[in-house]
Amino acid sequence: MKMRYKIIIYWSNEDEAFIAEVPELPGCAADGATYQEALQNVEIVMQEWIETAKELGRQIPEAKGRLMFA
Repeated sequence: MKMRYKIIIYWSNEDEAFIAEVPELPGCAADGATYQEALQNVEIVMQEWIETAKELGRQIPEAKGRLMFA
């Protein structure tokens, strides 16, 4: 399955790690010591998030692509 959700990656001084968040999938986030590691980890978490939602019969948000911020 191709996932086209927006991923936001940033450095967290508090966690001393890169954080990768998927705003369209509530609670979907991962971290990593490097940017690439955070991205790899969040891709796994995204798949698990979607699989769990399917198992629970929950709606999976459609990827909207570019997010708009106020």
